[in-house]
This record gives sequence, structure tokens and C-alpha cells, in this order.
Amino acid sequence: MVTTRVTLGGGDGRDPIDDRPNEECGVLGISTPHGDGVAQMAFFGLFALQHRGQEAAGIAVSDGRRARVHKDEGLVANVFTGDTLAPLTGYHAIGHTRYSTTGSNAVRNIQPFLVETMHGPLAVAHNGNLVNASTLRDELLARGFGLTATSDTEVFTLMLAASGGRTWEERLERTAPAWKGAFSLVLLTADQVIAVRDPWGFRPLSVGRLPQGGHAIASETCALVTLGCTEISEVAPGEIVSLRGAEIERHQALAPARPARCTFEFVYFSRPDSVWDGHNVHHVRQRLGEELATESGVDADVVVPVPDSSIPAAVGFSRASGIPFNDGLIKNRYIGRTFIEPTQDMRERGVALKFNALAENLQGRRVVMIDDSLVRGTTAGPLVRLLREAGATEVHLRITCPPITHACHFGVDMGHDGDLMASRKTIEEMREFIGADSLAFLSLDGMMRAVGSADGAGYCNACFTGEYPIPVGDAQAKLSFEGVLA
Repeated sequence: MVTTRVTLGGGDGRDPIDDRPNEECGVLGISTPHGDGVAQMAFFGLFALQHRGQEAAGIAVSDGRRARVHKDEGLVANVFTGDTLAPLTGYHAIGHTRYSTTGSNAVRNIQPFLVETMHGPLAVAHNGNLVNASTLRDELLARGFGLTATSDTEVFTLMLAASGGRTWEERLERTAPAWKGAFSLVLLTADQVIAVRDPWGFRPLSVGRLPQGGHAIASETCALVTLGCTEISEVAPGEIVSLRGAEIERHQALAPARPARCTFEFVYFSRPDSVWDGHNVHHVRQRLGEELATESGVDADVVVPVPDSSIPAAVGFSRASGIPFNDGLIKNRYIGRTFIEPTQDMRERGVALKFNALAENLQGRRVVMIDDSLVRGTTAGPLVRLLREAGATEVHLRITCPPITHACHFGVDMGHDGDLMASRKTIEEMREFIGADSLAFLSLDGMMRAVGSADGAGYCNACFTGEYPIPVGDAQAKLSFEGVLA
């Protein structure tokens, strides 16, 4: 039996002012032998993954026979209360924090997806993006399936529900070879949690042992550390991990392809205390700053970061250049969490809603402003003006990655190629548009030296180079499935 609890709400929690690539999603899976507080554990695990998606959140739990789900629009702390968590009792749970990369942020697309199948309940949560979702979706429609959502996660769910095989692992092995693209997937069945990672390893996924018994799987190691996990290791590309209480089984189900881990996890997405491909994210960001200082040094009086993700890089830039580090911008971390639309007057103030300048640290100084990326350029210009208005005599903008010239088709919402500033303008044209005294990006070689892969092997840098690790000719726009289900 499957019982579903879905609450409808309003607001998407997105930050309307930021100009960074938007987070993908965060996934979580937990299986315990005793079942004490599994939903509460999932809540705290998702709380640690909140940075990966703020549009919606959901948790599904099974007790060996029944599965229940609660999901809603909004932040984890808004979606879940003691009352909404109380009915979610069981031994196994999966959870999801969402930023939409295929399909809109409508209620129908909130994960986990939960369905009843001939094999029992099945819930699915997904981080990534399929480049062949349109083809697979058309095949499901041709076979008579009715689709209720516009997310590729529904494609995963229905394909698995209709697959043959004695076990869910067998069904997964039979079905997954048809999926082309990025997927770090967690499944909830009546009596276990199963995870699988795509053969290229685009998106992160790790597993650890819970202190009270059982295991947890999460998009980032920071969530596993929050839950007290030990023996943390990365789920290998193409690996299936099955959790049932205290038991864990791991096997290589899909032939690994040429690794293509997302470099942007280091640049911006991952929390600084996470470990990605064996490297601490915070330390890599400091090295990005050091490489940037070596490549693009400038005479200046102070180095200031655009908080928060650029702080480690600014520390590294300061260390390598000898220019003092200081705060120059103070960030209002709650502007992206309001459900109230700003008035037109406030909207025109733009970046001032999110940042204030510290004039005492900027007055009469030549400033190096460190940022992690430059996408459309809509935030960089106002920030440069903000520093000048606070008294900075010069503003030199330094970016800790190469120019982003191509769209991502593997789970990051950067927009289309034409939306990207660097795909339309030269560096000098960008500098002039932004109003900085100078503008420089970290080179691809410098970025990979900081990551620890001098030749770039093992990573996907398609957004910088246009060289995609798999063909993307079938990739669809984010809202391409919205035409019918409006």
C-alpha cells in the first residue's frame, strides 16, 4: 500500500538577484535497522544540502510494507515541521532538495516521486539531467504511459516501474544503460534504499556508516558528516549501492565511462567543508585564488571577496599576492529566502537588496574584487558601482574560473549559450560593460592545477570549452516539456 501526503504551498525561494549558475539538486538516502527517527535524520541531512536547491524539498519513508511522502515548495525548514514529520515512520528514507533543471518549479515536479508498482512501492529522487529525456519520454507515451509531470525524474520512475527483473537491482541494471547524461539517483522501495551513479560520474554521491547502525548516502560528504557518519567513501561511477538496515551491498553494475566530474562543484556548488574526488573543496578554492594571483596579479591595496563562495579564493589570492585581505561587501543571506516580491523601486535597487559595502575598508583604496564566476554580468556591474560609491578608487575584478561560454546539459542551470556574457563579448567588452578597471579570468590550465589534475583528465569542463564528454544533440531546453502540461 502507498499512502501519499502532499501539501501545496506558494513561493519558490529562489534568489532573484544572484547571477551565478543555479544549484542542481541534493539527494539523500538512509537505511537503519531500528527505524528510530529516520525522518528526522533525513531532515537534518537535507538541511545540510539546502545550498544545492531552494525551490522545494521532500522526504519519502517506508516501513517494510508501506511508503509515505511529504513534499512541498520552499526551504527544508519551512516544508517540514514536527507535525509533518510525525507520520513518516519507518526504517528507510530518501530525500531531495530541488532546483529545477528539467521542468519548471511547479508542484507536480517536486521530488521524491512515489508510485505503486506491481513490485511494491517505489520512490525516486534524482540529481542531474538526462540529455535524451525527450526521446525516452516519447517512448513512454508511445507505450501508453500517462505522464503527470515535466521532469526527467518521472521518466526514471516509470521506466523502472515497468522494467522486468527479480529484484530492483536487476531492474535498475536493465534500465540504466538507456539513460544518457548525469544521474546520481536514490530509490526507496518497501524494504531498502538503492543508489546509483551514472558511468561518467558527473554529479557527486557518497556513502557512509551511521553511528547508530545502518548507512546513509548523500550528494555531498558534508551531509554525511552532519549525520555522524564514518567510513565515508565516494560511490563509484556506474556503481549500485544497496542499503537494508545494517547491510550494505556494492557492485559495479554499469561499465565506467571516461570520468567527467563537474569542475564547477569546486568552483561554486559544493559546500566548502565537503570532499569531492578526494579533495577538500575549501582548500581547492584557496588554490584557485593562488593560481589567479599568479596569472593575473595587479597593484592594489586590498582584496575583497564577493561572499560567500569566493572567500577562500580571496584568501588564497591575498596569500599569493601579498595584498591584504579584508571584507568589503556584507551579504544579506536571507534575501533569497523571502516569499515577498520587492516593489519596483526596490527591484531597481537590485544588488543593494543583497549586498552592502563597508566604506571604512574601501575608502581611497585600489580594490581587487574576487568572484567565482561571471554568467550574464547582471550582478558584477552593480557590485563594481557599489564599491566605487563606497570610495574605492579602482576596482579590478578577478574570476576564479575561465569564461563560461557554453550551456551545461548535465544538471546545472546556466541558461542557453546566448544568455552567457562570455559567449557574446570579448574580455575587454565585458570589462567595459561591467565598469571595472580591469577584468581577468583564471585559465583552464590554472583551474585544473588548483583541482589537482594538470591535464584536466577526469573532469567535465564543457561549459568553458564546448567539448562535451557525450553528445548533447538531443538535449532539451529546461521548459521544453511544459507545452502541454501548462
